[in-house]
Amino acid sequence: MSTAPLAPARADAPETHTVSPAKRFVATVGVQNISLIIAIALVVAVIGIQNPLFFTIANLRVIGTAVAIVGLLAVVQTIVIILGALDISVGSIAGLTSVTSAMLFTATSSALVGVVGAVAIGVVCGLVNGCIIVFGRVNPVIATLATLAAFKGVAQLISDGRAQGYTGADPFFVFLARGAVLGVPTLIWVLVIVAVVAHLVLRYTTIGRNIYAVGGNNIAARLAGININRYIIGVYMVTGAVAAIAGVLITARTGSGQPISGSEGLELQAITAAALGGAALKGGKGATAGTILAVILLGVLTNGMTLLGVNTFWQNVAQGTLLVIAVVIQQLRSGERRIGIPG
Repeated sequence: MSTAPLAPARADAPETHTVSPAKRFVATVGVQNISLIIAIALVVAVIGIQNPLFFTIANLRVIGTAVAIVGLLAVVQTIVIILGALDISVGSIAGLTSVTSAMLFTATSSALVGVVGAVAIGVVCGLVNGCIIVFGRVNPVIATLATLAAFKGVAQLISDGRAQGYTGADPFFVFLARGAVLGVPTLIWVLVIVAVVAHLVLRYTTIGRNIYAVGGNNIAARLAGININRYIIGVYMVTGAVAAIAGVLITARTGSGQPISGSEGLELQAITAAALGGAALKGGKGATAGTILAVILLGVLTNGMTLLGVNTFWQNVAQGTLLVIAVVIQQLRSGERRIGIPG
């Protein structure tokens, strides 16, 4: 009985590649996110070994509520950066709307009026930013640097530089500051809702795809029929609205409207979190998941330094250092020629 010889393999036969579970996991989660998760784990381990109080439920709640306000601003800052812009005024908008919400509440005794009025002011501030950039053709960094000072000045003028109103007895503001749903603080729920909505919009809608397109290549986006000016103004208005929500949360936590305290420096923290989370400062790249992980890392680091008795001034040093590291890593991964280095 004879057997036919095996036919030689065709040269153009498709090759089959088996992707390992590890590579599939890395591709799904992302190298940037895995790096942040590892960093969080290391920081938690180091701090927890030196101070067991770090792992108490009360301290974890402190971390969660502390990062909620920064997280809100970091999420919308991520969207602005993906668009190819930057908003340095978010901290001042939060301070202005904090004062506004408290003063409106004091005048009307209505938490709803205070919140709606604050959000409306935030939207107007965002509209101002967007119009300066679009119609004045001003660089976003310069435009929002100017409005950072302007909005802060307005907050100080209408409040005479002092805390305004008292919201500590109002049920709604108390619920925002110290309430919980299913055992999770209300502040964290606000952050989760905003982050989830931002994620869904960026990933699954035409608006999100267009935001990435504008940030990736605005000339190509314009040729594709995308109204870039409309997107710039719209994104800045949304950023102003979310910054206003952060301002309302500041009012709820402190029991009064704060023109500066609680909001100063939030813009640096938001930009740092967005950059650490993988948002490319040149635009076109970023995601809310990485930003939230970066916010958690910053919150854990700040809380740990406080528990360990580290001078609070070092917290600013740490944030600045992390921002520089994030930008350097982005530059190295981009493969572009670095300024000042021949080659």
